[in-house]
Amino acid sequence: MGSLTVRNLPEAVKKRLRLRAAANGRSMEEEVRLLLAEKSGDAPAAARPESPVSMISAWMSRPEDAPVAARTDNRAKPARQSAEPPPAATARRILLIISGGIAAYKSLDLIRRLRERAYTVRVVMTRAAQEFVTSLSVGAIAGEKPFTELFDQASEFDVGHIRLARDTDLIVVAPAAADLMAKMAHGHANDLATAVLLATDRPILLAPAMNPRMWSNSATQRNLKILLADGVLTVGPNAGEMAESGEVGTGRMAEPLDIVAAVEKRLAGATADAPPSRARPLAGKHIIITAGPTHEPIDPVRYIANRSSGKQGFAIARAAADAGAKVTLISGPVALPDPSGVKIVRVQTAQAMLVAVQAALPADVGIFAAAVADWRIAGDIVQKLKKDAGGPPKLELVENPDILATVSRLKTKRPALVIGFAAETEKVIEHAKAKLKRKGSDWIVANDVSAEGGAMGGDDNTVHLITAAGVESWPAQSKDGVARQLVARIANALNGEPS
Repeated sequence: MGSLTVRNLPEAVKKRLRLRAAANGRSMEEEVRLLLAEKSGDAPAAARPESPVSMISAWMSRPEDAPVAARTDNRAKPARQSAEPPPAATARRILLIISGGIAAYKSLDLIRRLRERAYTVRVVMTRAAQEFVTSLSVGAIAGEKPFTELFDQASEFDVGHIRLARDTDLIVVAPAAADLMAKMAHGHANDLATAVLLATDRPILLAPAMNPRMWSNSATQRNLKILLADGVLTVGPNAGEMAESGEVGTGRMAEPLDIVAAVEKRLAGATADAPPSRARPLAGKHIIITAGPTHEPIDPVRYIANRSSGKQGFAIARAAADAGAKVTLISGPVALPDPSGVKIVRVQTAQAMLVAVQAALPADVGIFAAAVADWRIAGDIVQKLKKDAGGPPKLELVENPDILATVSRLKTKRPALVIGFAAETEKVIEHAKAKLKRKGSDWIVANDVSAEGGAMGGDDNTVHLITAAGVESWPAQSKDGVARQLVARIANALNGEPS
């Protein structure tokens, strides 16, 4: 009965019915039953509409039946005093999908933070998610019962998973477990969450959360690349201590406020020429970032390189993009996924990196975090060098171009702020001060890359910011934390605010 009634309603009436049902925390079928019961009980038989379909259409066409909370009595309600449309019709809508993982407990705070900012939040929970948080807790905070089953007779009579996939402005998956990411990447749809994700035409934001080894596993990284190529957005994961005892690394779900910031950035609709704001302090700015090592060929199979992982440069690129900047990331050979919303240029050698930097100019800021090889082989060796009785080959080295100094000394197209990095193993601040003066840059970010420090290739960093005004020694933190702090300092400098 309910299914036939809803299917035959005009689309405009269906839409109002959906909004009313959502506002009252009921399914559409329950809302139909209540409307039919209410209408049948308060009208004379001769005046009743001829069919349930016409009855619902007539009832929902009344202006006082805009989506509002269910009535508790039969007294007439006062007319709306405001000319504004009902909140349910204007609120920004988020569909939150909670998948399995210990980080699911953070989703409760995320719902609260979103609702504080006037978002309407509907929730889908996987079966695994229900092992970590209860649907009762989620429903109490969201103000609406979460959806858990694909074959739910109370919602699927109206093709509920399609409606969930479309009646939203943004889908947020937090936490996004490795299993769910794998299903998304390969188009599975064997439960409500994956069916919604496959059926949607709305943007998707993932907040991955998993064990560090699961995150770094080549299968997860392949799936991530597929999702990023499909236009899926990501926030996190962060580095740090995991819930499991003794587990440390990258895999922590981004904090709820970071996810909220990513949501607001996606829904802000800001353009490149939009004025800066607190949420997007680098909107309208172009930032060039170099990252990773360079590989300088010795012969067709060997090269000169260093142990740079590129993690710090990539973290800065993510933080700058999150702050609203247009980011060009020029990277040497690394094993890292491309950051979302960033233009990336892959290079091998120092010479190629300089050419890419010059092609990317002009820019407001240049951040040169790459560990560029100082020397390369003179000439080309076209055949593999062989061991022989004559001992090791004598290799003639020539100096590579100095990218930081070249950009710092430009007469035209010089960025307003040029920032270099100094990777040192001793006298870190002393050498960084000398480099600042020698290179002509505005700032130097110096760090200790000796084996004891663990910065080279690791997830954490301890840096000193060297400027003309002096030295700032920042606390030990993750490379993502260093990136966010650096981006905040850059935004203050560009916007003329005190740092």
